Amino acid sequence: MRRRKAPERKVLPDPKYHSELVSKFINGLMLKGKRSKAEKIFYSAMDLVEAKMKKDPLEVFQKAMENVSPMLEVRSRRVGGATYQVPVEVRDKRRRSLAIRWLVTYSRNRSEATMAERLANEIMAASKGEGSAVKKREDTHKMAEANKAFAHFRW
Repeated sequence: MRRRKAPERKVLPDPKYHSELVSKFINGLMLKGKRSKAEKIFYSAMDLVEAKMKKDPLEVFQKAMENVSPMLEVRSRRVGGATYQVPVEVRDKRRRSLAIRWLVTYSRNRSEATMAERLANEIMAASKGEGSAVKKREDTHKMAEANKAFAHFRW
């Protein structure tokens, strides 16, 4: 590393659920700085989750995040002119940000009418261990498993 590490900014908990995770998720959902729009989408998605599943939406959301968070991933490593895909454990912060990114990305790719519906359905699917975001995690784990032979190149 050449320069000092950027200081980690503290994220304030969101107003409705008083959760930092929800705040981070809203930040990940936000486009072009439109926070109030992102909040509206997230909270209406949570209302839909509550209506459909008859459970605490925050618990469903946390379960979904847990199911989407990867434990292992592969990183490229050059050794003697060849590039190997080396499996490494994912740090907590990166695990959370990948889960957020995947949930948002795969929600955007769904075909429901509104973004709130898409997000709600992706969160519900993820909490049950289904959906595209969970599939992405499975694929990431499979890739790491397949390249286990190169684990000794870990740094």
